[in-house]
Amino acid sequence: MTAATGEKFHATSRAVDGGAAASVGLLERAAELMEQNGVQQVLLGGVDSLVNDSDLGRLGQAGRLKGADNAQGLVPGEAAAFVRLTPEPEEPARFHAAIQSVGLAQEKDNVLSDRYSQGRALLSALRDAVNGSGLPEGDINFVVSNSNGERYSGWEQLIARPRFYRTRRQVLPIAYPAMTIGDIGTAGGALALMLAADSLLKDYAPGPTAVCEVASETGLRAAVVMGRVTRR
Repeated sequence: MTAATGEKFHATSRAVDGGAAASVGLLERAAELMEQNGVQQVLLGGVDSLVNDSDLGRLGQAGRLKGADNAQGLVPGEAAAFVRLTPEPEEPARFHAAIQSVGLAQEKDNVLSDRYSQGRALLSALRDAVNGSGLPEGDINFVVSNSNGERYSGWEQLIARPRFYRTRRQVLPIAYPAMTIGDIGTAGGALALMLAADSLLKDYAPGPTAVCEVASETGLRAAVVMGRVTRR
């Protein structure tokens, strides 16, 4: 990264490929750095753009763009999004947002294959994240998803969610940032974390526990349990 940007980075800094879920998958590595290596803060995020001739061409050829003849397509976007992670928030606030667990799984039937996903990887990631948090599934109050509106994405969620969210709810609130800014690729992982944390800290969340569902185009699925915690 130093050679590419001309900036000096910490020796443990890493640049990875693999989409939004890959960046979220580094949360556990970030926790290790802070707990074992004395790192006081980590910036985690991504930069991406689908607004370029190459991506627009391949998405259009695959019939994946939203348009007059395709209501269930994606709207390409571009963004940079980063979140600051720290083991001890300095802000004198009554609450802080804590990442409690992460789940990862690889979906073999990704959007680039010739098959629709059956939601197996998303379901596995959700189960691992919730099991790791020690919370029952019924404690989840809302979801933040980087789903982009594609038919493929909707099909996957339609199959996976009823198999995971088994507790009876009148409604399960779900936030889709792509509805307002489009599909921002790799940056969507950090944005999902940011939106969940902001809603918890600014008290517009429907409850104290959130799950971020993050998918990458190449098949990686990530789930993150985040909660509002009272400062000690």
